[in-house]
Amino acid sequence: MVGYLFAAVVLLAAGTMGWYYIYDRWIQRDHAIRRNFPIYGRFRYIMENLGEYFRQYWFTADWEERPFNRLTRAWVYRSAKGVSNYIAFGSEVDAQQPGHIYFLHSAFPVNDEEAEDYTGKWIGRGIVKHPFKPKSFFNISGMSYGALSSAAVTALSEGAAMAGIWMDTGEGGLSPYHLKGQCDICFQIGTAKYGVRDQDGNLDEAKLRRIADYEQVRMFCIKLSQGAKPGRGGILPATKVTEEIAGIRGIPAGKPSNSPSRHHDITDIPTLVALINRVRRVTEKPVGIKMAVGSYEFIDEFFGYLQQRPDEAPDFIQIDGAEGGTGAAPAPLADYVGQSIVQSLPYVAQRLRDYNLRNRIRLVASGKLLTPDKVAWAICMGADFVVSARGFMFSLGCIQAMKCNTGHCPTGVTSNDPRFMRGLDPARKSVRVANYARAVQHDVEAIAHACGCKSVRDLKGQHVRVNGGDLMM
Repeated sequence: MVGYLFAAVVLLAAGTMGWYYIYDRWIQRDHAIRRNFPIYGRFRYIMENLGEYFRQYWFTADWEERPFNRLTRAWVYRSAKGVSNYIAFGSEVDAQQPGHIYFLHSAFPVNDEEAEDYTGKWIGRGIVKHPFKPKSFFNISGMSYGALSSAAVTALSEGAAMAGIWMDTGEGGLSPYHLKGQCDICFQIGTAKYGVRDQDGNLDEAKLRRIADYEQVRMFCIKLSQGAKPGRGGILPATKVTEEIAGIRGIPAGKPSNSPSRHHDITDIPTLVALINRVRRVTEKPVGIKMAVGSYEFIDEFFGYLQQRPDEAPDFIQIDGAEGGTGAAPAPLADYVGQSIVQSLPYVAQRLRDYNLRNRIRLVASGKLLTPDKVAWAICMGADFVVSARGFMFSLGCIQAMKCNTGHCPTGVTSNDPRFMRGLDPARKSVRVANYARAVQHDVEAIAHACGCKSVRDLKGQHVRVNGGDLMM
């Protein structure tokens, strides 16, 4: 009798495990980890749920993990899933910590019926034939196809279209996956000029014009440097350079895709301005630059040069902080080179005012700005728009496994290996991308209304403080 009972229990357990395996791997599509790692992938979610209880006694605190702590990641995950972000008992944020951002609420905050919708800001109006007016102050930063999987790029494109936000291609060229969602696109021209280069790596105007012919491509960004690796070009390991990716970029397949440290045709400020205007002439669309701030002397020389010829100025400047992320970078550059967005953004915004360029050049901020407090702070400091890369990676299901450069991302976000990529369902993840974007927009608006502003565009330096250094602009 005992033997029969034992056999029944074993059969029941085996049947249950078999059912969970089939369900996780072939039926459900919401969880990439469970789809790629059936059954034992469930332990991630079990431990995640039990963690809040266990951490009362051991394990690290929610705010200690790097580069993004659990509190930040959990906020993005809940927002992407459309789950409430209300908290109970009290905040876990240390309000006394140096660098803590806090906003000065008004004695007379704005009621919902008094609020005004964000109406956008023109980029390149009066300068180019086809100016662009983004619908959102929060958008997707540059992430190349190759660094991200085709499934991830597709989900971002479709999610961006749902949320009415723009998507930056990154320096890897324009892929079919960027175009799938019919979203607004910023085409990035990196130092290797992928997608718009000739055989020698020079700018090919015919290819550039074909890119500009896509109505979805609203503007162009010339990348000078990136916060995560200033002074060094993009790096894509050979294992990630497939035939398709090589064709899009215009390079050999199966070899490392390493961009030069700078554009060969940019050696000083006049040649930089010449390239900006060359791209603008060919495309007839807004053209900007992306840069991490190093020497303040360059900013003064650059703006001083542009003050005498404002029509030749870039239509926008994206300031990328040293906190910015990347798929692969030398550790010394990532850790010790470049200025934080906390220092660089307020300075650049003020210098634009000093040189009477603030109304001519739009300012875009990036560098670990993925939660409403950081986005609202950047707008207070003078940013017209804020873009995030890793925030949207989290919305896709990234678990911060730190394997972006290996091709073995367990969630399929940064891997084109079919084994891992199959876990990421673009149809479902695109909804999470849109949910996350809307959650950030909603909560930044809530901060603005608490400060007495009817619209996000009314946020100013007077509305924010930072422990250890009150910043007002």
